[in-house]
Amino acid sequence: MSGDRARIDYALRLGDDALVLGQRLGEWCGHAPMLEVDLGLANIALDLIGQAQHFLAHAGALEGHGRDADKLAFRRDVLDFKNCLLVEQPNGDFAQTIARQALFSTWHELMLQRLQGSSDTAIAAVAQKAVKEVAYHASFAREWVVRLGDGTAESRQRMVDGLDWMWRFVDELFAMDLVDQAMAEAGVGVDKSTLRPEWDHLIDAMLAEATLERPAPRRGVMGGREGRHSEHLGHMLSEMQFLQRAYPDAVW
Repeated sequence: MSGDRARIDYALRLGDDALVLGQRLGEWCGHAPMLEVDLGLANIALDLIGQAQHFLAHAGALEGHGRDADKLAFRRDVLDFKNCLLVEQPNGDFAQTIARQALFSTWHELMLQRLQGSSDTAIAAVAQKAVKEVAYHASFAREWVVRLGDGTAESRQRMVDGLDWMWRFVDELFAMDLVDQAMAEAGVGVDKSTLRPEWDHLIDAMLAEATLERPAPRRGVMGGREGRHSEHLGHMLSEMQFLQRAYPDAVW
């Protein structure tokens, strides 16, 4: 794989993670268990969509084929998306959504902290702004894990079930393939495997405060970075992309 192609794919991965999770969280608008949470999830979604817009615009500029952030978001098929599998998982109940958010945002913050030093100035600039937003995302989610885990018997069981559902997708966050290796060597990206010890420490501290046990180890499910997605992403994109697909020449 050429260095140019790897850089484009790397920017797409960063953008697709944020875009897909932002869309997922947007599904909670008007349905969250309380107004404060409804607003909190909506603001997190907006942060992520903003990040996605910058990363996808950068990917389009690097590609040079005239595709802007909107075209990359709304005109690609499911197999062309490069997000991790964790972010496309269904919301489920509130505890399942919080489990997904805590696991991803804890990783996302660590990732963006490192990307502030990227040799790609566009990626570094987005990371410098986004890391402040994602620090809040991680704090919000971890606080809710504690509240649910150390709450009632029902909230505790729901939190256990949510973490159990999401845990199989964690290993993919730290897996390094040819794109990741090339970008880490070029100083553009991050050796994600080095993030695992700190992530483990933060997650274990959260679980201890929530009086929850760490989910049992299991075989990791991977493939999102290469376009091998779960059925959930296709269903989500069919709704997200409907207007652009039905009316491709429509403008505001």
